Amino acid sequence: MAGLIPQDDARVDIQLLLSEFYDAANQFSQLGKCEATDAPPEPYNKLLNHHAHMTVTVESHHQDSVDVVVHRHHRHQDQGHDWYSREITLKTHRSGKVVQYGIVRLDVNTLAPQVWGEIESRQIPLGRVLIQHNVLREVQLCGLWKFSAGPQLATHLACQEGDTLFGRTALIYCDGEPAIELLEIVAQ
Repeated sequence: MAGLIPQDDARVDIQLLLSEFYDAANQFSQLGKCEATDAPPEPYNKLLNHHAHMTVTVESHHQDSVDVVVHRHHRHQDQGHDWYSREITLKTHRSGKVVQYGIVRLDVNTLAPQVWGEIESRQIPLGRVLIQHNVLREVQLCGLWKFSAGPQLATHLACQEGDTLFGRTALIYCDGEPAIELLEIVAQ
């Protein structure tokens, strides 16, 4: 698969997502430096360049279910939205290998109370919650990114500072409404 899959009209502001947990004044240097890319090398292109849930994708790639670790989270309200953000890693269930880092920003008002309750429990990966509750959803790839790992990203993904990593931004529509903004970076 060469090049970026068409993005339709979905947009996610990567700087807004990063600013949920990192300082924009320092250009998000604790996480690392990023630049847009349109064709990451394999296997990253296959892992990132699609309109599907990353939970399912990394489970298939690693042939193991994944568990979520929520490192930080917070909730705030603005302009009629009830925003919940969290910084996570996904680990394979059997070996505990970290396979993905992510920042999630979602509008609580777009989710059914039972769905929100399971997400808020911080025990189950987001994609699995949406799938198990059969939430009508559409994942839209918004952009592909190349990262040079800063100290925090290196710690989260067990790599070296300066290592090259690849990720994506995506937007999940729930019941036709834009609901969940994602930054997802896969481990080496």
